[in-house]
Amino acid sequence: MRLRLREGDRVCIVGGGPAGSSAALHLLRLAGAAGLNLEILLFEPHKPQHLGARSCKGCAGILSDGALRQMAALDLAVPPDVVQAELRAYVVHVAGQVTSIVQPDPRRRILSVYRGSGPRLHRGAPLASFDAHLLGAATARGARHIPERVRRVEWEDGPVVYTDTGRFPASFLVLATGVNSLPPLSPAFGYEPPESVPMAQDEILRPPNWPEDKVAGFFDQPPGLVFGAVVPKGAYLNVSLLWDGAPDDAIQRFYEAQREGLGRFFPEMPSSCCSCHPRILVTPARTYYGERWVAVGDAAVARLYKDGINSAFITSGSAMRTAVEHGIDRESFAMAYVPACRAIADDNRYGKLLYSVASRALRNPELARACVSCVRAEAGLRADRRLYSRLMWGMLTGDEPYRELFRLIVQPRGLLDFGRQLLHREGGLPAQRTPS
Repeated sequence: MRLRLREGDRVCIVGGGPAGSSAALHLLRLAGAAGLNLEILLFEPHKPQHLGARSCKGCAGILSDGALRQMAALDLAVPPDVVQAELRAYVVHVAGQVTSIVQPDPRRRILSVYRGSGPRLHRGAPLASFDAHLLGAATARGARHIPERVRRVEWEDGPVVYTDTGRFPASFLVLATGVNSLPPLSPAFGYEPPESVPMAQDEILRPPNWPEDKVAGFFDQPPGLVFGAVVPKGAYLNVSLLWDGAPDDAIQRFYEAQREGLGRFFPEMPSSCCSCHPRILVTPARTYYGERWVAVGDAAVARLYKDGINSAFITSGSAMRTAVEHGIDRESFAMAYVPACRAIADDNRYGKLLYSVASRALRNPELARACVSCVRAEAGLRADRRLYSRLMWGMLTGDEPYRELFRLIVQPRGLLDFGRQLLHREGGLPAQRTPS
């Protein structure tokens, strides 16, 4: 028998980041269209006026074009004061080579934002928070914000949320806590969280000669670095490193290894304004739904390494649509929600293969330089002909499905271009440009 949401039911959403706030926004819209009045409680303890870890979610804060489209579908836009930078170009450092990649499709916007209110050592008024904007939109449309930490969620003939000051029985529970806090669900729910790995992040002041719209990307240097990015965010730069094991001194070792490439910006080691080692998931949760509960965002599944905010919008929208249109029982989620999560997980398999191939190739100096030569050779071509530029842009931003990026690698024209550049480099001949 299907369990359905009924008039006046209480829905408790644990976590007020993009997954939790967008779940509330989707639920308000869908329930309103169905003529269903719900009590939606959104539990989020972080206060946006606090700096550093007290308001931050350990996220680089990149909004892909897909995320912006998801927001537009909810009649939301990113306010100008929340936008820290519009990213239009990457400078890629690999195998001692440096090349620039301009956004292959100028229609696809990429923005940087702060999830919290700025670095711990920020001076002046707190910066505008993307998460606070979403939470404010959810409350303005009818959700009720409970600014308390959820200590535990028990099963007592249904989900019951406990905070330090209250007990909140719910008809339906949405878990949106991400992977950087302990899940509060009791074992009775059977929730099995995703596997995750640590990253190293740092915030430093942006020097005057660093362009406000240009990101620096790094591959495989120093050894063990999967990728690194230095992203402008207003007066600051966010440094995000995915490094095998994320050693405690990862940031210092990165600066030292990249001294030649970053020296004109940082003659000395830059001072940290805020640093952390957040975790990012690398597998989906094993169990992420059940009777009268569902997990969304990073608590369930997300794009591998990139575009987590967009994944949060996608999963929360699918889960809330399932809850309103099908039901809040296990069978309904298995039928209508799992396919959306499985599509992300399936695409991540291409991502793992893509990063594995790239890592192996970039460890070989000649192959790495041939890749860079391919990017340079595409500089004057039409946007739809820039295969390697699009490939690197997609890997650095997460702005396209990994499946589509992997297809670029195996296209005959791309393989031919790569082989031509490799042969010309080995033969000492000038590289040829593919005609447009």
